Amino acid sequence: MTTYYSKDHEWISVDGDVATIGITAYAQEQLGDVVYVELPEAGKALSQGDEAAVVESVKAASEVYAPIDGEVVEANDALTDEPAKVNEDPEGAAWFMKLKVGDAGQLSDLMDEAAYKAYVETL
Repeated sequence: MTTYYSKDHEWISVDGDVATIGITAYAQEQLGDVVYVELPEAGKALSQGDEAAVVESVKAASEVYAPIDGEVVEANDALTDEPAKVNEDPEGAAWFMKLKVGDAGQLSDLMDEAAYKAYVETL
């Protein structure tokens, strides 16, 4: 399984033709205590860069963007009931959605972990 990162602070982990997407630990730290998550419905088609979800904290609201094209096959409904899970495990159990990969070529637009860490250091 390979993990990629976007400049909008989403991570995407690809296993076959299914990609799991969430926000990075850096994004979670910037948001602070998450109090609300709005997730997409299964079956929703997303294009790279589309607003896919919304996450709200005590500090701010932020959009989560689709890092690649795809169709939502599952949303992490546990986050609707317990949005604070995002603070506990943003790059693990608190994934936001799973997409059926629409264009695997778009993965080359994203960063690997080392490139993402270097990018975050410039912010």
